[in-house]
Amino acid sequence: MIFSDIVKGDNVIIVWSDLGPDPDHLQGVVTQVQEAVGGSKKVCVENLERLGLANYPSSYFDRIYSGCVGLATVTHGVDLLASLTKILKPGGQLTFVQCLASTEDPASLTSSIILSGLSSSSTPQLLESYPTFDATLSKLNLSQAKLYVAKATKPNHEVGAARLLTFAKPKQTAPEKPAASVWTLEDIDDDTVELMDDSTLLAEEDLVKPDPSSLRVCGTTGKRKACKDCSCGLKEELDSGKEVKKKDFTSSCGSCYLGDAFRCGSCPYLGMPAFNPGDKITLSNRQLNPDLREVS
Repeated sequence: MIFSDIVKGDNVIIVWSDLGPDPDHLQGVVTQVQEAVGGSKKVCVENLERLGLANYPSSYFDRIYSGCVGLATVTHGVDLLASLTKILKPGGQLTFVQCLASTEDPASLTSSIILSGLSSSSTPQLLESYPTFDATLSKLNLSQAKLYVAKATKPNHEVGAARLLTFAKPKQTAPEKPAASVWTLEDIDDDTVELMDDSTLLAEEDLVKPDPSSLRVCGTTGKRKACKDCSCGLKEELDSGKEVKKKDFTSSCGSCYLGDAFRCGSCPYLGMPAFNPGDKITLSNRQLNPDLREVS
């Protein structure tokens, strides 16, 4: 029943843990499986504890039988099933025998199969008879238990393979923006477009250079109008129509000699040192030309 699904040409491995009181039974099973797969194929036999040391290549075996020979003492947890899945070909079949206590649910075997990346072919089947059933219960110190045979299939893809889901939309790339075009007036071929002559934009009077005296404004008001207490000479200049020289300036506040702190913004003495009333103010060439260096 357990080995009845072997096909000629399959690569088969039999994994065992404890042969029990009848070690010759393994040789009989190997001979039976060898006849089923054909003379050109060799059946591999491996002890469970040396399975990792054998270093079998991935996706190598078509069928794996674990715990099906000798005592059914192998516990097929998720880790062991994952190791067996690695050496099983995509679409290959794993068959194992598991001993469960009477209180354990056989559905736990199906859960372990799914968690290891396999697909359960059917629900675990109860074994009515097994050659070493009594020896298995004695080895596991169980008074009552049942044996189940479970079969699982590896999906037709390698572990870790990726595939685009049918409902997933392909990633759309944004269309490239067209390059900005540069245009000039020379590109205009329409004769109906009238261009303005830039020489007609200014009149002759616009080209006349203004008189600097007409540009002078009051330092306080910022306008071409003298303030009430004008002391910069703009009032005299507007009245006489001529520019007033600085030497003719007279102080209207009488505090210009005290220094810049007492002078208005347009004071002719702004920037000069304090002096006594009536003194003649004289400045050196260095003070009159602060941007020039004195020649020694």
